[in-house]
Amino acid sequence: MGPTAKPLALTLGDPAGIGPDVTLLAFAARNREAIPPFVLIGDESVLAERAETLGLSVPIATIAAPADAARIFPDALPVLPIAVSGSVVAGQPNLEAMDGVARSIETAVGLVQKGEARAVVTNPVSKSHLYRAGFAFPGHTEYLASLASGEATPLRPVMMLVAGPFKVVPTTIHIPLKDVERTLTRDLLAETIKITDRDLRRFFGYDRPRLAITGLNPHAGEQGSLGREEVEIIEPVIAEAQGQGLDVSGPYPADTLFHEAARQRYDAAICMYHDQALVPFKTLAFEEGVNVTLGLPFIRTSPDHGTAFDIAGTGKSNPRSLIEALRLASAMSETAADEV
Repeated sequence: MGPTAKPLALTLGDPAGIGPDVTLLAFAARNREAIPPFVLIGDESVLAERAETLGLSVPIATIAAPADAARIFPDALPVLPIAVSGSVVAGQPNLEAMDGVARSIETAVGLVQKGEARAVVTNPVSKSHLYRAGFAFPGHTEYLASLASGEATPLRPVMMLVAGPFKVVPTTIHIPLKDVERTLTRDLLAETIKITDRDLRRFFGYDRPRLAITGLNPHAGEQGSLGREEVEIIEPVIAEAQGQGLDVSGPYPADTLFHEAARQRYDAAICMYHDQALVPFKTLAFEEGVNVTLGLPFIRTSPDHGTAFDIAGTGKSNPRSLIEALRLASAMSETAADEV
């Protein structure tokens, strides 16, 4: 079975959120949207009940192995079963289900590591409920890095948000704003630049990606008068990367980097903290944005939205971001295969 014949491994996400909704809607749009075959790792009864709630006629087929997915996909949504404990009611999360949520993610990663699936696509989870159930990681990104590396060789995952040609990367991710200053180091920024450059070449086909680096402070520090991070951390890292032959420029004031004309001058913007990257991105590309994790030995994408418990099971959810996540994972897989 060739690389493109393998399915994508789609996780269930929080079963009480809109993950089941958008999965069903994406499958229903598979022909119109040219969606590549995927297998849902989760509880088939959750999907069947949500389909009934939404009034969707979606055939669901339990499969024994991912190899069956491509054959099944034209006619039914293939599901590799992972049982979810407790009752699942749309919009009402419960802690009993969290073990199944984590096992869905772990199984999807295992399938890709064994070569039975070509990429992981994750439906949204509720981090607060996972924490309450004993989940030990800040988010999906960090959990995936742990599964990929084990305890011996820790990986440095890099979050990138993608909407067509628009790409942003936060250097620091899920930490309080007050901790950004002490967390932002030369080594961290240099590694983020290196991983972003490498994976844009590997998975997106760039020969020499143009990376624009923001400052941390207003006006990129005004030559040190509004903060020293640009002078002491960011500028030296940019100079070092340029010396290594990378197309890196900055630091730029973040407030002038995201208008239409500015976005034409770079392939990805590397920002210093979470909201500096995600606020402009979600303002400009909320519906179609895709979350990509770089720095892993496998491809991972995800819709760029949360569990949306308030609209789960109401028919108001939009599958666009999941559709784009599935299509992007497939495209990245094909580009990576071409590079081999």
